Amino acid sequence: MSINIESIHQENIKTDLPDFRAGDSVTVNVKVVEGSKERIQPFKGVVIQKKNTGISTTLTVRKISGGVSVERIFPLHSPNIESIEVDRPGKVRQARIYYMRELRGKAARIKERKV
Repeated sequence: MSINIESIHQENIKTDLPDFRAGDSVTVNVKVVEGSKERIQPFKGVVIQKKNTGISTTLTVRKISGGVSVERIFPLHSPNIESIEVDRPGKVRQARIYYMRELRGKAARIKERKV
């Protein structure tokens, strides 16, 4: 990569992000623009995966809303991400917990990790 692209990447990387991993319950506060107004909308769910490194890092968060499962992929260093808060650290044995998509109800619970 050229020096210019690397300098742009270094400027845009966020340093105030908490440590989290797959299985953690998080709240992602997203900036939403509606017309001329801007507001912050929280998205609470479980981290299914954390992918890539550097500026292209993404995280996939899954939640159940009204009986329907919703997954969103967030670019971690996007200016539209206001903040990320870890609500509850989860104890899982895999880095990508796609098996959560088939589980329902009590089977979909994740034990809390002791920090």
